[in-house]
Amino acid sequence: MPTGFLFHERYLWHDTRSAAGFVPAGGFAEPDRHVENPDTKRRLRNLLEVSGLLDRLVRLPPRLATEDELLRFHTRAHVERVKKLSAENGGDAGVLTPFGPGSHEIALLSAGGTLAAVDAVLDGRVRNAYALVRPPGHHAEADQGMGFCLYGNIAVAVKHARAQRGLARVAVVDWDVHHGNGTESAFYGDPSVLTISLHQDNYFPPGRGKLEDAGDGAGRGYNLNLPLPPGSGHGAYEAAFARVVAPALRRFRPELIVVACGFDGGAMDPLGRMLATSGTYRSMTRTLLDVAGELCDGRLVLSHEGGYSTAHVPFCGLAVIEELTGFQTEVVDPFLEFFANVGGQGLQPHQDALIRAAQAHLDAIR
Repeated sequence: MPTGFLFHERYLWHDTRSAAGFVPAGGFAEPDRHVENPDTKRRLRNLLEVSGLLDRLVRLPPRLATEDELLRFHTRAHVERVKKLSAENGGDAGVLTPFGPGSHEIALLSAGGTLAAVDAVLDGRVRNAYALVRPPGHHAEADQGMGFCLYGNIAVAVKHARAQRGLARVAVVDWDVHHGNGTESAFYGDPSVLTISLHQDNYFPPGRGKLEDAGDGAGRGYNLNLPLPPGSGHGAYEAAFARVVAPALRRFRPELIVVACGFDGGAMDPLGRMLATSGTYRSMTRTLLDVAGELCDGRLVLSHEGGYSTAHVPFCGLAVIEELTGFQTEVVDPFLEFFANVGGQGLQPHQDALIRAAQAHLDAIR
C-alpha cells in the first residue's frame, strides 16, 4: 500500500512578518526575515520532486478544518480572536505567534490537512502519510497560540479520530526539539491518548516538559516526557526510542500513531542545540514503522512541525519519507558524514541517566 503526501501552496503564504530571528523587530533589533518562514517547507517539497520520490507518493488534498472540529480543543474566544485579526491586518495569536491577513484560513487548511491525512490512513487509501503543513501546531494551547502555532493541528486531528472515527487508543510521538506543550495539555487527563515528547530539556516553553509531568487523574502515566540534555545526538535519540518510546507504544497498543515531525533537533538548526542527523530521523521513522506494523496495521501519520535550517531540513525530511515509502532515492545527504562523526554523537552517561529515569515511568502505562 502506498504512502500519502499532503501539501498546499497556501501553506507557504502564511505571513509571520519581519523579526529579529524569532522576536519582534524594533528598537535595536534590526528587521530581518522571521525564522519560521516558508523556505524549509518549500525546499523539502522541491527535493522530493527532483529526487523522483514525489512521483511515488499518493497526493492527498487538504481541506479546511471546521470550527466545530477546532472547538473540540480550542476555546471559541481564541478562534474568534484569530479570525477577527486575520480579517483585518493580522496580529499576534499569543506568545511569539505573529501572523498576517488571511492566516486564519491558512491555519484552518493546516489543521484540516492533518485531519485529511489521518482520514486517508484510517480509510485505507494509503498505509501511512506525511502532511507537510504550515503553520505548525504543537505549541498552541486551547485558549491561545504559542511558538509560531495558531491551532493545534495534531490535537484537533486526534480528537477527530476519537470522536468521529471511533478509535479507542491513539498515540502521539513528538520529536520536535521543543516540548509539545499544546498536545500534552489537550490530553493530560485522558488515558485514551498516549503522548510522548522527546525535546531539549527546559528550552521552550520554559518550565514545560519535565520528566515528572506524567499526566493527571485517569490520565496519570499516559503523558511521557523525555527532556534530553542539550547536545544529544544520534546515540541518545536511538537509545530513547529503543528503551522508552517503542516499549511505551507496545504497552499502550494504539490503533493509530501520529508524529509531530519537527526537524529542529538537527545539528544545523539555528534554534535547537541538538546533534541529530538525517540518519537519526531515518532511524526513528524505521522504529515507528516497525511498531506500527506490529500494533496497528502500519497506521502512521506524520504532521510537519518545526525545523529552521534551510540547508539541512530537506535532507532530514527526505530520509523520513524514503523510509515511509520503503524506496531509497539516489540522493546522498551531503551533511550526513560530517555530522555523524562529530564528537558527542554517541550516547553519553548523563543522557543515559535521563533515559533510565524515563524507563521507570513505563510501568504506569496499561
